Amino acid sequence: MLFRISVLVLAFAGLSLAQTSSDASSSDKIAGLDLRALDTSVNACEDFYRYACGSWIKNNPVPPDQSRWGRFNELQENNQKILRGILETASMAGANRSATDEKIGDYYASCMDEGAIEHKGTAGLRPLLDRIAALQAKPQIAALVAHLHTIGVSSLFRFSSTEDFKNATQMIAEVDQGGLGLPDRDYYLREDDKSRELREKYVEHMKRMFVLAGTGETQAAAHAATVLEIETALAKVSLDRVSRRDPDKIYHKQRKGALVESMPAFDWPRYFDLTGVPSFSDLNVAVPEFFERLGKIIDATSLDDWKTYFTWHALHASASMLPKAFVDEDFAFYGKTLRGAQEIRPRWKRCVSYTDGDLGEALGQSYVEKYFPPESKKRMLELVHALEQALRADIHSLPWMTEATKKQALHKLESISNKIGYPDKWRDYSSLEIMRGDALGNSQRANRFQFQRDITKVGQPADRSEWVMSPPTVNAYYHPLHNNINFPAGILQPPFFDAEADDALNFGAIGAVIGHELTHGFDDQGRKFAADGNLNDWWTGQDAAEFEKRASCFEKQYAGYTAVDDIKLNGKLTLGENTADNGGLRIAYMALLDTLKETSAGKIDGFTPQQRFFLGWAQVWCQNSTPESARMLAQVDTHSPGEYRTNGTVSNMPEFAEAFGCKPPQPMVKPDACRVW
Repeated sequence: MLFRISVLVLAFAGLSLAQTSSDASSSDKIAGLDLRALDTSVNACEDFYRYACGSWIKNNPVPPDQSRWGRFNELQENNQKILRGILETASMAGANRSATDEKIGDYYASCMDEGAIEHKGTAGLRPLLDRIAALQAKPQIAALVAHLHTIGVSSLFRFSSTEDFKNATQMIAEVDQGGLGLPDRDYYLREDDKSRELREKYVEHMKRMFVLAGTGETQAAAHAATVLEIETALAKVSLDRVSRRDPDKIYHKQRKGALVESMPAFDWPRYFDLTGVPSFSDLNVAVPEFFERLGKIIDATSLDDWKTYFTWHALHASASMLPKAFVDEDFAFYGKTLRGAQEIRPRWKRCVSYTDGDLGEALGQSYVEKYFPPESKKRMLELVHALEQALRADIHSLPWMTEATKKQALHKLESISNKIGYPDKWRDYSSLEIMRGDALGNSQRANRFQFQRDITKVGQPADRSEWVMSPPTVNAYYHPLHNNINFPAGILQPPFFDAEADDALNFGAIGAVIGHELTHGFDDQGRKFAADGNLNDWWTGQDAAEFEKRASCFEKQYAGYTAVDDIKLNGKLTLGENTADNGGLRIAYMALLDTLKETSAGKIDGFTPQQRFFLGWAQVWCQNSTPESARMLAQVDTHSPGEYRTNGTVSNMPEFAEAFGCKPPQPMVKPDACRVW
């Protein structure tokens, strides 16, 4: 999850086609619920996740080119095949191609042309490496960093536009911590055996990358050690991931001159000038302490060591579009060592992902035209409205919230806008130059296009119609500064959504996802933003204290779950997502009950609508994971693993116990059940 966008990260996604019992009548063949996934030897009241997913888990091991595999992944794999077909057609050179097809087709074709990439070698990267090597003095670092940032090379810090937390209608400039090669600052600071071993492997990886770029073995080893030393210094002054979940801790608006004065070692005026950012006077310095210390780190580190650091980040950022030796080495560490994947994904899958990442709305136009019919959007809006109505009723009935805060909460709910499927206005890529046969150059120019598009927003009104995910993305998110929920077309397919499925399945799957995103507006982060998107405390002191007390129940509950081996979940890191899971599932169930009042729904495949609702939720989270991936995600992911997203939520719901006849002291009946919404 990126802060400012509470994202239900379904990044490991997959399509499960309609699965039904072989003896079901044609009218009962409902997509989404997979009867073959069930393990009925497990008591649903003892372990509902294993009951709903046990056979799926047994029969769907993690494929060798993945680090985690679930029904999300199945849907993502299916989407990738669809996008591949679109891109292969678009890549056929000819006079009949549209400007959009020409761009996405040539980008994809260039990425797929491994022969041309091998022939070029590192020639396309050489000008950048030479520019780094040509640094003569530390004052020139600012100009180099500006160039690196514009072409997508992470280094030192991050610079972007953002909504002003206190005036969310306006875009301002922002600088934030950054510059690390490992997933999180704690990777550099932990002293357990696994962490030390991983840092050693990271150093070996950097050494091999330097050697591939032409550095001798001895010098490459020294370079790798230098990079680790610099990145460790940056990590030590970075704000930890849990603290970053508090918006008050990453909002520090100040005059531009104050930043310049706090870091005399860095030529900020030169940096801003070369990035092309419009003139501005104020900006958000997300972590002031980081930048105060960064100036000292720049002073204390030699120019040659900075050249080494920037060279590493140039190699790392460019690896995917360099010859096979670089690609394989990059995978060996980031894919295999860090995440546990055994094989690199086929080239076409990677190129589909890169095209979607750099030209997502261009590619998305063809996708939604063919695979997202208007009736799906209409049905989805009906579900959203049903969930909003249920949340409204829930807020009204809360025994712990005072009327004053309820009034504000209801106002915020009424102000939430819904974005379904795809943007109302497509992004214009006409100024982005794509050259067939220049994979690395295309990637750099696409990064420059996106950087410039982002940075020119500074000083402009915020565009709340803009999407931060492409239409084919299997994901959804709530944006607290825009106060809207967003559901790309990619997720609006089975097992999440099926316009022909029974209401129970849709409410248990996509309905709970909708509820999840709505609840993000009222979780421990989202509740700090008002209806207009501004960071503003609209709670009474009494209600805030009551919320914190109830939220702490989730924190303790999930902190007791084991991710892998001796690694426990971080209840504070996952608090917002766990709150949203529990609140979202509850209001989705309320919405289902409202719907059932108007229909006479009987059993399907032997399950009542209430049971199918909970099965629909559980089977969304069927998954397997490599130990390496589970360990990494426990440290950096704000979401709990699928097992606990299932059992953790249903054990807090008496409605689940009633549906399946569970009684204390069975594990799925939590005696001290947690509840906020």
